[in-house]
Formats: sequence, structure tokens, C-alpha cells
Amino acid sequence: MMQPGAYFPAFNHSRDRQRFWLVWGGILILGILFSVGLLCFRQPVPMDSPSFYPVIKRRAMAVLTIIVVAFCQSISTIAFQTLSHNRMVTPSLLGFPSLYIAIHTVLVFFGGVQSLIQMSSTVLFIMQLVIMVMVSLLLYQTLLTGKYGSMDVMLLVGVMLGMGLNSLATFMRRVLSPSEFDILQARLFASVNHADGEQLLLALPFLVLATWGLFKLSSQLNALSLGEDTAKNLGINTGQINRRTLIYITILMAISTALMGPLSFFGFLVANLCYQWVPSYDHRYLFMMSIVLAFAFLSGAYFILTHLFHAQGVVSIVIELVGGIGFLMTFFRSKKGGLA
Repeated sequence: MMQPGAYFPAFNHSRDRQRFWLVWGGILILGILFSVGLLCFRQPVPMDSPSFYPVIKRRAMAVLTIIVVAFCQSISTIAFQTLSHNRMVTPSLLGFPSLYIAIHTVLVFFGGVQSLIQMSSTVLFIMQLVIMVMVSLLLYQTLLTGKYGSMDVMLLVGVMLGMGLNSLATFMRRVLSPSEFDILQARLFASVNHADGEQLLLALPFLVLATWGLFKLSSQLNALSLGEDTAKNLGINTGQINRRTLIYITILMAISTALMGPLSFFGFLVANLCYQWVPSYDHRYLFMMSIVLAFAFLSGAYFILTHLFHAQGVVSIVIELVGGIGFLMTFFRSKKGGLA
């Protein structure tokens, strides 16, 4: 029987711990450098200009959005893969991107494009957050805790829900005018420019709560990663842990999607890189590494594509392309040798 005060080292050797902190620190510094570049590189106005503050403020909001999304996407994906015991799935399978697309499409379809443009960004953010969290909790908590509930059933329903919402949104977009379609389509691409200061302030308490909750559950998630039966033998209430973890994942994914837009493969890419670079199964270290990886990857993508290639509008497309290629590579590798 595992003693309450028992201590198990996260790393097999001290050099593994040292290597972790070196890699973690290096990636964090890289992310900070990219963020400073986003703030200061190629300023269009001089510092003494009255337009300097609005420009730097807009860039600072973009960097803060990157940090928030990095937290949300990274730790929610790792926690979800632990819950499902499958490194090929992501929380996006629960239908968050499809729900985001459906909300915006319904607004434009029934209220016209003016309803989307004139609606306060704060009101829109709160509405999206509430709808995503409520739908996910009501539906998936029932599927996870019902008589015949299981993780497989929940994933299947999530995929079906996403397909249904995508089909509905596609039908609605087909009857829009070309101008309405263009404006709506611009909103449906993930971008850090969708968020503003008020939205970030509203998201911050929920981000802190969910992040703290998952870090607090890290020891239980460590046991759960060994298998549900093993976790039960170690005295873990797996049903309660699954429900609590799913609540935190739902909050984080709702924040990320409402702030930036739909990202399907970004969390998958970060999580699988994290597994390769962290010589430990301790979720505290997996979470920490995944956060800085997501931060460096996202800030680096925006810096390189915006300032070097002048292609800010395709950042989300490139991220999803790289993530999709990584997914296919992982899938075919798992077919040959099995996932670790």
C-alpha cells in the first residue's frame, strides 16, 4: 500500500533533472526573445510619437494572448491524453472548434454581419465561454458518469457533435452573401488579434483556477497514467479524478478557443514534443515543459511569419499544417512500433 508521505523521485538520475531544467530554461529564454521581438521589432512609429503607445499596447495584448493560449492548449492536452490513455487524441475532439464556428455562424445567419461587428467583444467572449463550458459539462459529464458512460463513448459523441455542428455551419455559410461570408471567415481563422484587454482580464481568474487545479491533481494523474485498474489499487478515486480533470480541461479549452479561435493540432504537437524531451512521467514536469514549448512555438511562429515573411494571416494555417503532419507521423510510427 502506498504511504501518504512516500516520496518517489520524478527522474531516475540527477543528470536527467539537470538536463530538464537546462532545456526548460533554454526554451523559456527563446520564447521571451521571440516575445520581445514581437513587441519591439520593426516599430512603425518612433517612441516619441503619440501613436507609439497604442501600437505597443496592441502588440502587448497579442503577446499576453499567446501566453494564455500556451497555458490552455498545452496542459489541457496532456491531461486529456492521460484521461483517455491515448496520445493520439486531443481535447478538440470534444467539439470546441466546431462549437466556436457554429456560434459565430448562427450570429451572422440570424442577426446579419452587423450583429457580429457591433456586439461588444466582452459580451461575445462571455457568451462563447458560457456556451462552451455549459454544453461540455452537461453533455460530457453525463456521458462519463452515466450507467453506460465511458471515455470511448464520450470521444465518439464529441466527434459526432463536431461533425454535426460543422455541417450545420457549412449549410448556413452557403446562403450568406459574399461580403458576409468574407467577414465571418476572417473571424473563424485562429488569430491572437481577436482578443483584447477586457477579455484577458476576464479569462485570467479561470485560467489560474484551472491551471492550479491540474497541477494539484498531478500526483493522481501520475497514478492514472499507469492504467485505471492500477490507479484504483493505489487508492485513487478514478471517477472523481476524471470528472474534476474534465472540468478543468473544459475551462481551459473554452478560454483558448474563445480568445484565439479554433486550433485542432497545436496542443497535440506540443504534447508529443514534450513527451520526447521530458525523461519523466511526472505531470508537474510535463506541464511545465509543455507550457514553455507552446509559448516558444507560438511566439516564434508569429514573429517569424509576421516580421520576416510578412504573412501574419497564415500563422494558424502553418501551425495546423505542422501539427497535422506531426499527427500523421505519430500515427504511422504507432502502427509500426506502438505508442509509448
